[in-house]
Parts: sequence; structure tokens; C-alpha cells
Amino acid sequence: MSIFIVAEIGINHNGDISIAKDLIDVAKIAGCDAVKFQKRDLDQVYTQEFLDSPRESPWGTTQRDQKEGLEFGVDEYREIDEYCKSKYIEWFASAWDVNSQTFLRQFDCKYNKVASAMIVHEELLKMIAEEGKHTFISTGMSDYDDIQKAIDIFKKAGCPYELMHTVSTYPMKDEDANLNVIRTLREKFNCNVGYSGHEVGLAVSYAAAALGITSLERHITLSRAMYGSDQSASVEPAGLMQLVGAVRKIEKAMGDGQKRMIEAEVPIARKLREHLKWESSH
Repeated sequence: MSIFIVAEIGINHNGDISIAKDLIDVAKIAGCDAVKFQKRDLDQVYTQEFLDSPRESPWGTTQRDQKEGLEFGVDEYREIDEYCKSKYIEWFASAWDVNSQTFLRQFDCKYNKVASAMIVHEELLKMIAEEGKHTFISTGMSDYDDIQKAIDIFKKAGCPYELMHTVSTYPMKDEDANLNVIRTLREKFNCNVGYSGHEVGLAVSYAAAALGITSLERHITLSRAMYGSDQSASVEPAGLMQLVGAVRKIEKAMGDGQKRMIEAEVPIARKLREHLKWESSH
């Protein structure tokens, strides 16, 4: 089974549908399997006090101005849906609240995603699980109990899922990656495990690919210099091409783990060991 590669656009489109389409193009050209967005109902996710607090951004002077500037509505998502269909690439989104999950249902995406921050939101998890779609569950900022509770909800609903090892720092330091948790989660919860990375660079993701992950998600951007909190932990177009190419190579190279002499080695062995036969006959 091939690693399912997700290009996380998230909010790196900066509220601009043409940037979103450029990022979808980048993901498609690189060979990703899907792109992912994030959907929030601001009044459900944030307090009034927080939304009214000051924040300078291209959209205004409050947190609400900034958050609204980054949020796509139904028209933009219709455009995204049509555009992805025309490009033959899947799309889905992580909802941060119940209203947003209801909103996303109108598009009937093939997959669901539980963001790390939402793994403890039981009402939302139940709602996602009842849809019965394959769901990627990120495990950043959580412990084994949080993960077990989430799994129980999905098992009870008979909804297919996989965990994703995640460290929720932006960008993540390499020494915090703790990639061996991928093995731990697979053994402890007896399920497929992917990796959602927020590091700078590609090496950590390559190592994750060699540990037998079933999915890989990385944030993508047109340029890390662009406005936005996720841009610095994102992969630029050339890096994404490199990432997907290398991951596909690593998958091939891992093999089945059985030691055998391959056909191409036989004539080489004959040639390089010829003198041993000569010695033994004298």
C-alpha cells in the first residue's frame, strides 16, 4: 500500500482563492494524493473578547479581522471543489467545530481529518465518526488516554481511521520529532499510523517514510516569506517535488525484508567467486 501524501494548504492561501488554486496545482504536479484545508466558525472557536483584541494584519486591526480574512465561505469552497475535480485530486478539510463539520458535509469529501487541537472535542469526534469516512486523527498535544478515547468513538461508530504522529510546534525542532512514537502507536493501538510534520526541511519526513507510515502530511506554501503563522513550517514547490519523489523512492527501496540473492546478483557472484572454484580444484 502506497503512502497517502497530503499537501496541507490549511490557511496558507491567505484568504485568496487564486493562491489556493496555485497551491492545488503545486500539489497535483508534485504527485500528492490530496490537499487539505481548515474550516472554522469563528464565534464557536474563539471568545468574543479574543476576537475583539488587537492584531495588526493585512485585513485590519483586530483578531476578528485577521481570522475572517483567512476564512473561506461557501462560494470559495464550491470553487475549490470544482477545481480539484477538474484536476483529479482529492480535497478535504479539518473542521474546528460542529458548525464547520456540518458546513463541510455539503461537499461530500472522501476523507475527514481530526486536527490535533480537536482530538479532545468528543461531540465533534462523534459527528465525524458517524459519517463513516476514512479519518486521519492527528495526535499532537495529546496523551495515550486522549488517543484511546478518540479511537473508542471511531470503533463504536464502525468508522475507518488511522492515527498520525504529530508534534504541534510551528516549526518543530528536529530533536522534538520523536519518530519512534510511530512504532509505539502502531503497536499500542494496533492500527495504521501516519506522520503530520511541522519541521523545516525534508529529512525527518524521509525518516518517517522509512518507518512504515501509511500517510504523510506536510504544510505547503508558494513562499515561506509570505504572511502567515504556518508559512515557516511549510514546504515550497521545489521542496514538495523533492519530497514526493524521495518518499516514492523510499517506499520502493524498503522491500519485503526477506534476504535472498536476486537474479541480477547470480552472474556477478559467479564472476567474483570464480577463483574460489579454481583454488578448490587444485
